[in-house]
Amino acid sequence: MAEKEIKLMKGNEVIAHAAIRYGCDGYFGYPITPQSEVMETLMELKPWETTGMVVLQAESEISSINMVYGGASTGKRVMTSSSSPGIALKCEGISYLAGADLPGLVVNCQRGGPGLGTIQPSQGDYFQACKGGGHGDFHLIVFAPNSVQEMHDHVAEAFDLAFKYRNPAMILADGAIGQMMEKVVLAPQRPRKTEEELRAECGSWAAQGKPAARGRNIVTSLELQSEKMEVINKRLQEKYRRLEENEVRYEAIDCDDAEYVIVAFGSSARICSATVEMARAEGLKVGLLRPITLYPFPKKQIAELAVRGVKGFLSAELNAGQMVEDVRLAVNGLAPVEHYGRQGGMMFNPDEVLDALKEKLIKK
Repeated sequence: MAEKEIKLMKGNEVIAHAAIRYGCDGYFGYPITPQSEVMETLMELKPWETTGMVVLQAESEISSINMVYGGASTGKRVMTSSSSPGIALKCEGISYLAGADLPGLVVNCQRGGPGLGTIQPSQGDYFQACKGGGHGDFHLIVFAPNSVQEMHDHVAEAFDLAFKYRNPAMILADGAIGQMMEKVVLAPQRPRKTEEELRAECGSWAAQGKPAARGRNIVTSLELQSEKMEVINKRLQEKYRRLEENEVRYEAIDCDDAEYVIVAFGSSARICSATVEMARAEGLKVGLLRPITLYPFPKKQIAELAVRGVKGFLSAELNAGQMVEDVRLAVNGLAPVEHYGRQGGMMFNPDEVLDALKEKLIKK
């Protein structure tokens, strides 16, 4: 058995390594703190000399997302990365990707907002990522890593689901995960897809040149006839239904006997896992449910906990209260649901979350 390749690196750096090792065809980006190391690492590794991967700094975020659209239209595995204000600029292009049924990967290493905000970590882009971001009724497939290892693993998982469902995917990280250094096990190098493999996989829809045996493949999100556009929308909604049915990922910690459950994602979940340990040490039956996919959201799993008799849920987020709305919808009035968070780049600690749990739920 081949020896595992283990490295110590930042979350942002591992995105670059994982993309190359996955066999990514192209990266189109623009620098912005706190995710600039993604492109810097790609430039340092020079994958165009080894795998043939294209790495290009565009003139703007808008240019980079439209380059992703162009690459994805040919069936290539292409990606971009940015941080919160940059993702906001990409939202029109992300909506076009979704409307044209195009696979691709967007990485958001969140920072505090609104506006230019701060370069410190935040989770204020939950609404942007999970409720559309751009215009129209669409969803991204959204992964929320809580470690450098998951930053690495989600690259392959997100690309795989993006192509399985022909839908753009996002890794919704934050400045804490992007900047922290941890040990990571790197995946083996995959070869990039050959042109023959791309034609076999994507030839039914991608713009790869028209052979005599079939009609033209037209890649667009435009349809001027309302009746036809409604059919397209219904087909998209059916795709999202299949995603919700088959692709939910989550982690449950000490939830089997929990009387109170904290729901948290990303770096917040790391902090809240310590809160659970502290609460258990005090004799409080507290569990943690961590959504790994924010869309599709583990609403069924949360609903089952509520039906079982959990007395209360605390949504712990680095924002003013965003995911808490989805938790409330899942609980559907069966138990109290409260929110605790910090904003503006500030992070909470385990003690603060435990105090909030006691004050908002246990002592009531």
